[in-house]
Amino acid sequence: MSQWKEIVIAIALPEAIGFIGALFTANSVNTWYKHLRKPFFSPPNWIFGPMWIILYALMGYASYLVWRDGGGFGHAASKTDSKVDLEVAYKVDSKIDSKVDSKVDSKADSKALQAYAVNLILNGLWTPIFFGAKQIGLAAIDILILWGSIIQCIQLFTPINKTAGRLLWPYLAWVTFAAALNISIWYLNCAQSLFMEE
Repeated sequence: MSQWKEIVIAIALPEAIGFIGALFTANSVNTWYKHLRKPFFSPPNWIFGPMWIILYALMGYASYLVWRDGGGFGHAASKTDSKVDLEVAYKVDSKIDSKVDSKVDSKADSKALQAYAVNLILNGLWTPIFFGAKQIGLAAIDILILWGSIIQCIQLFTPINKTAGRLLWPYLAWVTFAAALNISIWYLNCAQSLFMEE
């Protein structure tokens, strides 16, 4: 399989998850969601679609870099790309340690991609929970677990390919914001009514 096909597949996977989520959003964003009380920092609805398209592309390409340099699920790492990257980096920055080992632990590579798969599942679950089932509190729990999953992915991706780790930082930043928004909406619409009943 050519490099470009691999990249397209890697990006298409999270984009497909986003497309499925959009089906749930379309039915609720202008009805149920429109009437919820929201915090002052709630952005306009139109920003979510473009933002997620960009983030899913970054996530997909990051996973491709890990798959390429890590050799996939448990296979031997690709030495050619790693050596080339090290040679180029050494020329750019003379401080790079010449003794850096280009071999990557295949178990670590497999763990990184498995963590990414879990992350995609958690990401894909949030929209059906929030917009589909309208379970704001449960969605808040899901997005907090998702936040931790992104941290784990960054930690596992970075030793394999530093660029892959960096590509997940915008994803982490946006989910941090989204988690704050989710929790605020839960507080304004669910928690306050519970406290009032008590």
